Amino acid sequence: MDRWSPLLGSTPSGYLAGRLLKGIDIREHGSKSTGATNVLRTLGKWPALAVLLVNILKKLKGVAAIVFVRWFYPWCFTISSAPPPTALEPQIWVSWAVCLAGLAVLLGHGRSVWLNFTDGKSAAAGLGVLLAMSWPAGLGAVTAFAVTLALFRVVSLSSMLAALTAVALVCGLEQPLPYRLLVIAGSLYVILRHLANIQRLLAGTEPRLGHRSPGQGAARP
Repeated sequence: MDRWSPLLGSTPSGYLAGRLLKGIDIREHGSKSTGATNVLRTLGKWPALAVLLVNILKKLKGVAAIVFVRWFYPWCFTISSAPPPTALEPQIWVSWAVCLAGLAVLLGHGRSVWLNFTDGKSAAAGLGVLLAMSWPAGLGAVTAFAVTLALFRVVSLSSMLAALTAVALVCGLEQPLPYRLLVIAGSLYVILRHLANIQRLLAGTEPRLGHRSPGQGAARP
């Protein structure tokens, strides 16, 4: 991975869209998130689509990080005469290395160095990591997200239910312990980042997909 990957991966595309298109700080509007959903509510569908595409590219870098670690770590021991640390199986160390790489992806996305270590809620980044670690669990989470979104049209609710589904699947599919720990920690992190959304859900004020947040006004595009 090149040395600029962490900086590029944490680039806040939603924040930049607000500044460039409207001269606003999108963190002061709507749900105050820099994600594509809030961009849709605040700036419109085309800026949201552009932010979504950029975010997808960043998620691919997260997948690439997992794939790279899985290849690179065992390769180090094949070219070195030194045995793996302690008597543990090399595969166990690979699992821990993958766990650390996934954690770096989540923190890099959710704590952008460009915005004083604040940014998105890491739901999409976590999904990319999950698909790379355990594709059955990842597909299950995608299905939970899609079904919930189709039924309720609330992105935050869909993200949180997908995170909980990921925990259930990764524990039920007998994945390595590091993977389970990462998914549990990552899911808790995603839910904690949605505390404001949970409050709006309980109050019945959380906007549905395609609707504006209460108080935005009809004049805003």
